[in-house]
Amino acid sequence: MRRVKLDRIDRRILRDLQDNGRMTNVDLANRAGISAPPCLRRVRALEEAGFIRGYHADVNPEALGYKVTIFAFVGLTSQAEDDLVAFEEMVEDWPEVRECHMLSGETDFLLKVVAKDWDAFQKFLTTRLTPAPNVSHVKTALAFRTRKQVPGVPVEIDVEDDEDEGEEG
Repeated sequence: MRRVKLDRIDRRILRDLQDNGRMTNVDLANRAGISAPPCLRRVRALEEAGFIRGYHADVNPEALGYKVTIFAFVGLTSQAEDDLVAFEEMVEDWPEVRECHMLSGETDFLLKVVAKDWDAFQKFLTTRLTPAPNVSHVKTALAFRTRKQVPGVPVEIDVEDDEDEGEEG
């Protein structure tokens, strides 16, 4: 990954792509105030530098029959690095787990789990998560509704540039 010095234009590109990843390069360039070829070069540089990790569609879980979202607080028996990594790798193979966050404190991991219904979640919990190696306890919280779900992070446009003002290309 090469280092990119973020300037106002780069931040605008990041914010606009985060809001609408299907935006055309021409529209993106117009919003950033530059022409299309330098805009595309900037997007490629932001991708190569790791600022842009990928593009995806925001799929409605309920439209696909996933009516239940549960947050599972998982405690492990061992917090040795190898055991933490083993748990994270195991979770990667479970499609029901949509997010996995390692935490500090009493709980080792927070998992966001989706299921078609409560019975499907109970089956996942009792056949996969609870009996998994190194899992000592699991506490769950059922989400009744989600009011706000915004991907990414706030991208401030009007901040001091990271270093020198980047040129158009």
